[in-house]
Amino acid sequence: MTKLKKAQYEAELARLHLELVKLQDWVKARGLRVVVLFEGRDAAGKGGVIKRITEPLNPRVCRVAALGTPTEREKAQWYFQRYVAQLPAGGEIVLFDRSWYNRAGVERVMGFCTEEEYQEFLRSAPEFERLLIRSGITLVKYWFSVSDEEQEKRFQERIADRTKRWKISPMDLEARRRWFDYSKAKDAMFAHTDVEDSPWWSVDADSKKRARLNCISHLLSLVPYEDVDPAPLKLPPRGKADPKYKRPPIDSMRWVPDRF
Repeated sequence: MTKLKKAQYEAELARLHLELVKLQDWVKARGLRVVVLFEGRDAAGKGGVIKRITEPLNPRVCRVAALGTPTEREKAQWYFQRYVAQLPAGGEIVLFDRSWYNRAGVERVMGFCTEEEYQEFLRSAPEFERLLIRSGITLVKYWFSVSDEEQEKRFQERIADRTKRWKISPMDLEARRRWFDYSKAKDAMFAHTDVEDSPWWSVDADSKKRARLNCISHLLSLVPYEDVDPAPLKLPPRGKADPKYKRPPIDSMRWVPDRF
């Protein structure tokens, strides 16, 4: 596969960003609720795609849900409960950076849940998602697939780059050691939850730039929208100053030093 040229990538991303803004305006105008799940291997590029989706959007309309380790109280709740709290209201888009599928992945492989909890999840997840869809939520699920060789390359880059080392956790390193266990867990997850109502869409993520463009383009194709052309904005003239008001001297303020 030929390498995607930077100029071509940036031009296409700019075009897709404009379409994402149109989608955002449509979702807000129509009071729609959109949920997108991002799952996949560590270092598969999920975060990069999420970042490119949110870049041009209003964070009050499109937000990211990236939940940490559950608290003791959350562990005692219905499993889906803390994810339900993150679902969108009308006119919102929520992108889940990892989701309830933690139970079928990391919890299953690392032994953080019981066999009974795991089997119950496989039975419940399709029904839970059908419930969301019947309530009017548009649900899209993406799985990012990366090769063994490409994942190792990205891990080595993160280890060498101090600004990226935070992206690798001890759990990521252990997951790397259990590569084939994760493969089996992913296959079992797909067998039970890749259903007609809420299918999994797999993204070839060995090329980060292609994965970003392909995923955004595909997402736009799944959520029907129209261009809600907003009324043109006109900047009003600045209000007249109050002749009785005297501003404090400029040197009375604390200024950030000019170092650049």
